[in-house]
Amino acid sequence: MNDPRDSHDPYETTETHVERLLGRALNSFDLPDTTVERLETALAHSSALYSSHHSASLHRSMYRHTYLLADGTALTLWELVHNTGRGRAEHHELYAEEDEVRLAASRLLPTGLDPGWDVERSDGFDLDDEGDLESLNALLARPIPAQPRMYVSDNSADHARRVLRRAENADRPGEGTARRLRLAFAHHITQAFGRQCPAESRRGAGFTLYEHAFLLLDGSELSLWEVEHTATPDGRHMCEVYENERAARDAMEHRSRVR
Repeated sequence: MNDPRDSHDPYETTETHVERLLGRALNSFDLPDTTVERLETALAHSSALYSSHHSASLHRSMYRHTYLLADGTALTLWELVHNTGRGRAEHHELYAEEDEVRLAASRLLPTGLDPGWDVERSDGFDLDDEGDLESLNALLARPIPAQPRMYVSDNSADHARRVLRRAENADRPGEGTARRLRLAFAHHITQAFGRQCPAESRRGAGFTLYEHAFLLLDGSELSLWEVEHTATPDGRHMCEVYENERAARDAMEHRSRVR
């Protein structure tokens, strides 16, 4: 079955479908190598719309692509499509796990915010307003409310590798941290902070902070703090990763002051 949103040949082969899906995704390089290798053995596929949101400024859809592999097992890819590109152009992102695509979708307003937490309205600051930078700094300094961690054992060492691989900051965690995270067998993701701007905004910037907490084989815990932001010259998304919360929040404060 072909993508419900595309008008390609209905007799498109699964091989062509996979190539097209990987080719249009901005983050296909971020998929686990084992996932890409397994996709090479796909015999058949089925695609379905999983969720959708449409408003005046944002179109966002999630698709589930399921593949039957040669060994008789099934593999699922999650695709996020949104019109946050320059000139409202569509962007495509691919994820191997449902929780990852949901996390990515949380960057997008208005459905990305927690149902009981509307950051844009309740905190009411605008990065274009010099006086409101103090409000932003105060917000960045807020501690994370204590929440029980629900560790999930789901290829956690590979998840840690991908988080570190997409980090673009020069002071990202080094080889010592990467070596310890090879012992990760479970992880938990928490959104610690989120402030988004309209897609058409050129001067504002969006910031999101995630804690990726890992449980290691020796019983210890280790966290990576990931900052996603659009405080870049062309407004593109950039990821930075830090070893502790304070460094991550300091980085957000610094980026908020640099136009």
